[in-house]
Amino acid sequence: MPNLYIGLMSGTSIDSIDAALVDFDAQPPQLLATSSTSIPTGIQATIRRLGRNPSDNAIQLLGEVDQQLGHLFASAAARLLASANIDKSEIRAIGSHGQTILHRPSGDHPFTLQVADPNRISQLTGITTVADFRRRDMAAGGQGAPLVPPFHSVMFRSGDENRVVVNIGGIANITLLPADDSLPVTGFDTGPGNTLMDAWIRDQQGEAFDADGAWASQGVVDEVLLQNLLDDPYFSHPAPKSTGPEYFNLDWLSDALNGQNPVDVQATLCALTQVSIGNAISQLESAPQKILVCGGGANNTHLMASLTAALSPLPVEDTGQAGVPADSVEAMAFAWLAKQTIESLPGNLPSVTGADHPVILGGIYPA
Repeated sequence: MPNLYIGLMSGTSIDSIDAALVDFDAQPPQLLATSSTSIPTGIQATIRRLGRNPSDNAIQLLGEVDQQLGHLFASAAARLLASANIDKSEIRAIGSHGQTILHRPSGDHPFTLQVADPNRISQLTGITTVADFRRRDMAAGGQGAPLVPPFHSVMFRSGDENRVVVNIGGIANITLLPADDSLPVTGFDTGPGNTLMDAWIRDQQGEAFDADGAWASQGVVDEVLLQNLLDDPYFSHPAPKSTGPEYFNLDWLSDALNGQNPVDVQATLCALTQVSIGNAISQLESAPQKILVCGGGANNTHLMASLTAALSPLPVEDTGQAGVPADSVEAMAFAWLAKQTIESLPGNLPSVTGADHPVILGGIYPA
């Protein structure tokens, strides 16, 4: 049987389901096909409401959106197979991240909650599905995130240079890949990626996102506001650490606003993403020689230009130049995590998440 897996990923931006078909017989693993399935705006609104402003019927809404997303994720997998002209019988498993509703890695009772019912995905696709990856790491004392760094190591580690992979989704995270393979891979969430920029332009202009950073590029960074935002204790908190839009959201932002011009706020939020990533990289134990960027933020030309200038003379490239399209890395990672689980191999890195030990992640839902 071919060693083919599907990865399904919907991140904190809640805009679409990215699907990737990966051949793990190839070395390095080969991306065979991709697809993207939009999440309807009504479902997006429900997810945001559940995460930030739950209502009296929150349990009802949670159950409904779990099923709605299960259908959407199954449709995303079917669309991917149709585009690749691959029969479902050739797929060993689907790895589904699901959609995060809440991620609370600290407190007396840490938890993380993702929806998109894997029972539905398995039933509708006829393919064994692996899901619920984060909670096992959390049960082992970890943050439950980020989970992608071990896959970054598989795809991007080099014996010639230290590399940092920067994933800019709704939340941004970094992975340090030392050239010396005796040194551990490390990584953590640096703070907001696109989430605040998306939320602000949605609130101010009714747009889903700031295409190419065009609106941000028209504003002027408010240095006082920027420093006030950077003074949040999350940024100076030591790793391991992880976060989400339940922390970095418009309520968090509004506490720091004082009548600024909306376009200048957008420019400042873009600077917040760039500066917080740059600060995190500068504090790593091993200095990198190359920066590789993936995630939706790699398509924001204004953000990428700012990041490149701030990190100069370090070369900043998107992962496409290293052989993996920037928009496909996370979906590929969850295909890899499914493979690890099916083969009874650990999927987490304690040096990243802070877990007590490596563990096999996720639950298996047979076809």
